[in-house]
Amino acid sequence: MAVVASPYPTLRFERRLWEAGDRVVVGLDEVGRGSWAGPVTVGAVVAPDVHLKGVRDSKVLTPDERTVCARKVQGWAVTYAVGHASHEECDTLGMTEALRRAATRALDQIGAQGFVVDRVVLDGNYDYIGLGSKVRTVIKGDSSVLSVAAASVLAKVTRDALMAQEAEHFPAYGFESNRGYPSPVHKTALAAYGPCAIHRRSWIFMDNLCWPSLKYERQPRLF
Repeated sequence: MAVVASPYPTLRFERRLWEAGDRVVVGLDEVGRGSWAGPVTVGAVVAPDVHLKGVRDSKVLTPDERTVCARKVQGWAVTYAVGHASHEECDTLGMTEALRRAATRALDQIGAQGFVVDRVVLDGNYDYIGLGSKVRTVIKGDSSVLSVAAASVLAKVTRDALMAQEAEHFPAYGFESNRGYPSPVHKTALAAYGPCAIHRRSWIFMDNLCWPSLKYERQPRLF
């Protein structure tokens, strides 16, 4: 299903699905796929048939703008949820399965609130959830589909807050600013101290460290 280009996300795609008979349409987006530490997170939003101004793909918003936008989304959405897959799951299961589990957990929360999902709109061109015809993938959906953009904001704000909490336990790595992604501070800390308890130890960055024996070891958390 084609989406007409727009400078900002709209409900055009959702309205086509509603007109085709899909009553509960959920927009999904993920954050944390490329991070070296922490969970991968999937946001899910069921949009009402009322446009919400100011929502954009989370990547083009500043942290303060995302926080404001997330509050707007929470007050506007019919319902919403956020699911996570832990760093251990990313390591042991691989990213595709970790994403599927995070998305399934978000959708399960939607279902627990009494909503039977008719259609899932997923950012990108690959259905990592595995729900077949129930899923519609949209390339750059976080830039064009309002429910997907809203889900990207909720996922980003939620995961950023989790990583800021982790930064208190592992201050050397700068998680409060880099959120587990590669950065000079993060790389320097890894070179000096090695991986901490929430690092994804099967990721390729471990190959360049001088602690190869730590690559697959489980490090106990202290907090």
